[in-house]
Amino acid sequence: MGIRIGYAAGAFDLFHIGHLNLLRHAKSQCDFLIAGVVADELLLESKGRLPVVPLVERLEIVSSVQFVDRAVPEDMPTKLEMWEELGFNVLFKGDDWKGSSKGDELERVFTRVGVEVVYFPYTVHTSSTALRLALDTLRRGVTHDPMMNGTV
Repeated sequence: MGIRIGYAAGAFDLFHIGHLNLLRHAKSQCDFLIAGVVADELLLESKGRLPVVPLVERLEIVSSVQFVDRAVPEDMPTKLEMWEELGFNVLFKGDDWKGSSKGDELERVFTRVGVEVVYFPYTVHTSSTALRLALDTLRRGVTHDPMMNGTV
C-alpha cells in the first residue's frame, strides 16, 4: 500500500481541543501528517473575517503539536492545488462536511486523483466560533466574576 501521507487543514484559530482531536485522529491513520494552516487572506475571503491569531503564530502552534510532522500555510484557493504541491494521499476533514455539497464535491475531486477522504467527528461543544462569541461578549460588556475579585 505504501506510505500514507495525510493532510488535515483548518484555520486552527483560537486553538482548542477540537483541533487537537482532529490532528490526533489524523495521525493515528497515517504515517506522515501534514497540517495545512489556512492563510489569513483565504479566511477573510471564505469566512468574511480575519482570524484572531495571525498565520505565523498559528503555524508555530500547530507545528509544535506532537502529532504533526509538518505544518504548512494553506495559501492556495483549493485543496486540489495543495495536493498538487504536497502529494498527500489521505485528506482528513471534520464530519460536518460529510454529506454536504462541499464535502460531496471534495470527494468527487479527490477520488479522481486517488486520494482517500476520511471524516472525523466534529467537536460540537468546543469551537472557535463559540470561543469568538465569548470573547465578543466580554468585549461588549464587563462581566463580574467573583473568582477574579472584580471584573473580566
